[in-house]
Amino acid sequence: MGNLFGKKKATRVTEHDRAVLQLKQQRDKLKQYQKRITLQVEKERQLAKQLLKDGKKEKALLLLKKKRYQDQLLEKTENQISNLERMVQDIEFAQIEMKVIEGLKVGNDCLKKMHEMLSIEEVERIMDETHDAIEYQKQIDDMLAGSLTQEDEEAVLAELEAITQGDADLELPEVPEEELPEVPEQEPVREKERAKKKPEREMVAV
Repeated sequence: MGNLFGKKKATRVTEHDRAVLQLKQQRDKLKQYQKRITLQVEKERQLAKQLLKDGKKEKALLLLKKKRYQDQLLEKTENQISNLERMVQDIEFAQIEMKVIEGLKVGNDCLKKMHEMLSIEEVERIMDETHDAIEYQKQIDDMLAGSLTQEDEEAVLAELEAITQGDADLELPEVPEEELPEVPEQEPVREKERAKKKPEREMVAV
């Protein structure tokens, strides 16, 4: 089946990463030390109170002096922890700034290459060609749309007026409204006469 999960891609650990890791480890050790000293100080404070109750004032005073020294150690430890945390934050922020600067550098290089590919003269030439192409396309669109100038419009109106005037001069006569008289049906009579004359011609021929 092979390796089911595969190998993870190894990440590159920089010097900054190692420095941050070491600082965090030192910070964690100081916090552990601070916690241990705090518990010890509280324990000795309770013990000093008990010694005072028992009338052992000198021993109680000695414990309180020791406690005072440990309080000073706690204060120094707190300052060191703050310094370490501040340094960690500064390094992490510096890493972010470096990435931003690297990004800006890449962007600037890209812009420079683009500017080298397109000079000012090249851009002006392309803009001029684009403008000419737009004007040419506009002329074609106007021709296809049948757009006319004012002079053309006046000529069309004049031609329309002339055609209208010519049609008025060539008007046809009006058709009379009265009905025409009916024509008598004489065709059958003529057929009968032809039929009578035909036998007579035959007899003459005999």
